[in-house]
Amino acid sequence: MTALSVPSTSNAAKPLSWFGIVRLGLVQSALGAVVALATSTLNRVMVVEIGVPAALPAALIAWHYAVQLSRPRWGHGSDLGHRRTPWIIGGVGVMAIGAIIAADATLMMGSSPMLGFLLALVAFSLIGAGVGASGTSLLALLATRVAPERRPAAASTTWLLMIVGIVVSTIISGALLQPFSAQRLALVASGVAAVAFLVTLLAVWGAEGKDAPASETATSEAPAVVVPKPSLRQAMAEIWADPMAKRFTIFVFVSMLAYSAQELILEPFAGLVFGLTPGQSTQLTGLQHGGVLIGMILVGVLGARFGDRKSLWMRRWTMGGCIGSAGALGGLGLACLVGPTWPLAPTVFVLGFANGVFAVSAIGSMMGLAGAKAGTSAAAGSPSSGSAGAGVRMGVWGAAQAGAFAIGGFLGAIGVDLLRHAFHQPAPAFLCVFIVEAGVFLASAILASRLDQSVSAARPSQIATLVERSDVAIV
Repeated sequence: MTALSVPSTSNAAKPLSWFGIVRLGLVQSALGAVVALATSTLNRVMVVEIGVPAALPAALIAWHYAVQLSRPRWGHGSDLGHRRTPWIIGGVGVMAIGAIIAADATLMMGSSPMLGFLLALVAFSLIGAGVGASGTSLLALLATRVAPERRPAAASTTWLLMIVGIVVSTIISGALLQPFSAQRLALVASGVAAVAFLVTLLAVWGAEGKDAPASETATSEAPAVVVPKPSLRQAMAEIWADPMAKRFTIFVFVSMLAYSAQELILEPFAGLVFGLTPGQSTQLTGLQHGGVLIGMILVGVLGARFGDRKSLWMRRWTMGGCIGSAGALGGLGLACLVGPTWPLAPTVFVLGFANGVFAVSAIGSMMGLAGAKAGTSAAAGSPSSGSAGAGVRMGVWGAAQAGAFAIGGFLGAIGVDLLRHAFHQPAPAFLCVFIVEAGVFLASAILASRLDQSVSAARPSQIATLVERSDVAIV
């Protein structure tokens, strides 16, 4: 009898250091910079300088989110290829090309609106596909290469660096576009795209390491098991058959729906109900983002201190962020009834803080679940072990998030418009929308309470299965 062993994982790459985590976080900065150029700078140019209806850039932004529903495809590709960095580099490259084309399409809308729109549709398709390929592969790489106790801090770091990329891109682009001209816009777009691609190349250089192929880890006594590559359909079926993965997918969609629905209505609410000027409402949004940053930093610091030794830790932070967001939205609803005497600024800050806590803890949970599942599959060595790796799992959850963002902002805005028409007053309309959003966040908290990411507390039958699968006997 000859034993046929699954190749040992002892030669796997070491977990990322803090420096490595920050390096990969710079890829998120690059992604944020290019996305900000497309969704913020070009959005404003289309509406103000070119004079197109505001619905057109809104539709293009929603379309780039819809394209990201392809994230499972990109994640599955990176799983099969056993390397993430080519997908990260390729995705950012496609994204950069899309941003340059989007700038040209924006300028073309002034003279040939239809051709400009069609070209912009192609450009935003490239941006969405690039974000999906690079972002999914990046999170999958972090999920599998970051030590469990560092995952909350890693999630916080990558999100903070993404915000840094957005802020730096918008500030520098805004300064370079003064005074505005077509040539300046083309140069700025090309510059942002080039810098983002260069930063990505430097960030991922050598970060993944050179793991030995499975065939090199086998010996004559224990040759490698050749596992057929699964299809995307098989991987998706495995994920949907996993109750935890299914519940987490639903949680991501519902929570991100509530998260995105508030974004487009906060400043109109401040102006219509509280009479704030554009400058004052912008400052209010800045206060909210400050709260988001503090919430993210808090979870990251505490995560680095306590780690995820218990799955309850991250789940409670996720629940707390959802409940806090619901409470703050309820406060904004009361503000509609009380009026100008309500402490609006503190309420908005609390909303941002709770959003930050929820967002980072959810991403940390996502990374932990994907990394744990990938590790469990590898240890099991089953024929299906590669069918639902970290890449395709991150892709499924990323697609759920993208779908929620694609419709969340639209539903929030259209809900306010319809209710304003029905009530003939803004305050009752915003009150109803805020209460609905609070209810969705509470539903998200209930969903989060049912999540269990513990992989160490496996049942005896599961442990026995792993032991049985560790060696395959051949007569």
